[in-house]
Amino acid sequence: MRPPSSPPRFVVGVAAGAVMVLVLPVVAMLQRTPWSRVPALLAEQPTREAAFLSFVVAGSAAVACLILGLPLGFTLARARFRGRRVVRAFVLLPMVLPPVAGGTALLFAFGRRGLVGQWLDRWFGVTLPFTTAGAIVAATFVALPFFVLAVEAALEQLDPELEETAASLGSRPNRVFFTVTVPMIRPAVLAGLTLAWARALGEFGATIAFAGDSPGRTRTLPLALYRSLETEPDRALVIGLVLVAAALTVLVLLRSRWLVVR
Repeated sequence: MRPPSSPPRFVVGVAAGAVMVLVLPVVAMLQRTPWSRVPALLAEQPTREAAFLSFVVAGSAAVACLILGLPLGFTLARARFRGRRVVRAFVLLPMVLPPVAGGTALLFAFGRRGLVGQWLDRWFGVTLPFTTAGAIVAATFVALPFFVLAVEAALEQLDPELEETAASLGSRPNRVFFTVTVPMIRPAVLAGLTLAWARALGEFGATIAFAGDSPGRTRTLPLALYRSLETEPDRALVIGLVLVAAALTVLVLLRSRWLVVR
């Protein structure tokens, strides 16, 4: 098999320009970061509070994605039903929908006067907007498609022979799912969870539209960064540095596994 030919010089040049477009903003952030003040700014209460809340929201959203996304990804990969493409389009919609629009849609669905929210409030006394739970719902809304895609792609590439063998030996579908299918796609599940967590950690638009910006309740790191730009640019740079470091860490840990997300 002949090795692939080298790309033309102009292609390499354009590619180098594209890399610069992506790298320069990060370099500029690193250049402007007040490194001598980083420990002090990280130790400040607003930063610590926002960081703690962000990890709570992102972790909770990742768990919600696992619970909801595993059955959903399995259904989309294996079930054949009328309207499957429409359902899949709605599942992927948060990936391309402007986050603020997603947050607005959540508000009309789960707000106190929303389609479902009015009944949650009336029957159970549950109010989601402008609460930490609301921030988790917003983060789950935008992160779920990443997890579902990872699971669906892994299942479509999976050889069903082991599942069929287990079923032929008398195992019920639920047992086959939990003892055969899920263990075989574990790497994809972990990769999808990591991507969902990272997406939830960086969520801004849906959170501010649905959950608001309340310190200690809904002000996550992205919201704290936005507010700090107005009053404390150095703190904004440090928070941005934390978010960039978290995102890069996720990509390094996943390495080539993220490619299962199509």
